[in-house]
Amino acid sequence: MANPDLIASKDLIAAPALQRNITPFQSFAVAFGFVSIATGIFSAYGAMLSTSGPMGIWTWPLVVFGQLMVALVLGALAARIPVTGYVYQWASRLGNPVFGWIMGWISFTFLAIVLCAVDYTIPATVLPVLLGYTGSVENAWWITACLIFAQAGMIALSTKVTQGFNARAVMVQLIGMIGLIILLFGVGHFSGQMHYANLFSTGNIAATGYFSLGSMTAVGPWVMGTLMGAFTIVGFESAANLAEETHDPARVIPRAMWQAVLSLGLIGMLFLIAVTALLGDPQGPVSATPIADVVTRILGGYIGKALLIMVVISIYSCGLVILLSATRLVWAMSRDQRFPGWHYFRTIHPRLHTPLNATLGVALVGQVILAAFSGDTDALFTLFSAATLLPAMIYAVCVLMYAFKRHSLPATQGFSLGVFEVPVLLLAMLWLGFELVIFRDASFIKPWIYVGLMLLIGAVYLASLLLRGGTAALKMPDMESIDAVMDARPEDRANRG
Repeated sequence: MANPDLIASKDLIAAPALQRNITPFQSFAVAFGFVSIATGIFSAYGAMLSTSGPMGIWTWPLVVFGQLMVALVLGALAARIPVTGYVYQWASRLGNPVFGWIMGWISFTFLAIVLCAVDYTIPATVLPVLLGYTGSVENAWWITACLIFAQAGMIALSTKVTQGFNARAVMVQLIGMIGLIILLFGVGHFSGQMHYANLFSTGNIAATGYFSLGSMTAVGPWVMGTLMGAFTIVGFESAANLAEETHDPARVIPRAMWQAVLSLGLIGMLFLIAVTALLGDPQGPVSATPIADVVTRILGGYIGKALLIMVVISIYSCGLVILLSATRLVWAMSRDQRFPGWHYFRTIHPRLHTPLNATLGVALVGQVILAAFSGDTDALFTLFSAATLLPAMIYAVCVLMYAFKRHSLPATQGFSLGVFEVPVLLLAMLWLGFELVIFRDASFIKPWIYVGLMLLIGAVYLASLLLRGGTAALKMPDMESIDAVMDARPEDRANRG
């Protein structure tokens, strides 16, 4: 009788393959570009001021440390199962195929919503100041729709061009953000506009009970400030979703993850200090575009707008990486015949060598989600809240899977936590438990509704899969076959040799 794992492995080898051409810097650029402090801080800074006041910026180091612990755990997991599809692949092999499908669908739900949240940031928080027009729900909708289609077109046409653009955009963001920080501190200091007392002001938030943990349905003001960092410092694991396109992924991908978190954490903290010190009256009304207002006021029209153009490029690149990661997840699940419309989405275009159909499919889903939120005057808060809740759920599952299955994992070909494994695991669990408890606040009812609806859609499709073929229809190759599958490709044999 034929070995089903061997059959599954042969099927995977015979399936259309992506080209392994991502370099170590491009892997770092994927993780860095997805996290994108320019995107996250521009998106969430205004909401942070409204809920936590300027002193909410001091939640940033806590989030960076917590997410660094998570990145280390996910890096150790990626080094042992370096297969495209990341959490979908990990959960399928460490848990069971049904659980893997559920986690794959949750990951797709996250990527689809965060794509909209990131691209919506451009017309909602930057373009009105950059181009001098009055922002509205309507123009934010159609501008975001155009951005999604532009990103899809680039990804569909060429992975090489996409990676090249993203690598350059990351360099622009690195140089631009460091230059922006230096200019803000320098000009602010010599013009006498730096007010460091702002850093310890609660703004319009009452000082009484400011550090309270809150009640059953409400979170304390300072704790709410962690959402800015929690929304920003996510997506570093996207490097693992391109494992089958990366040279030496077991070594390169974990390093890309933790380096992205550390570098962005440091740059982000300096940027937050500069912007907050230059904010002006901490008890004044909160602008819809607070950071763009500070940049143009302090640095003047020309320099300020040039730097805002840099921010637009960074945010566009972030959305590009998110869409790229989503297409790879859809393709990986479709390759295993598990995604709705998998017959259509599993193909690789013979000339472009890209998952063209999966790219277009994700872009269309993004448009549907965008349309659903188009009439919401608080759309940005709703989008970024949902895009913070979902990765926290995903990370918690991944950390728990690693904790329970770490002794049965395949041997690593690269990264290992060594003697720090248990302390890192415990710290990651504590941080994620703390973060998830925040979402008990009543202000998150809309994100919970979105998550519930997407899970319901996934449950209906999963039920149809199980009714047609039972759990056997979701059979995955076991962990021991992963190296055999990868080694069957000539380029991987060369890498391992």
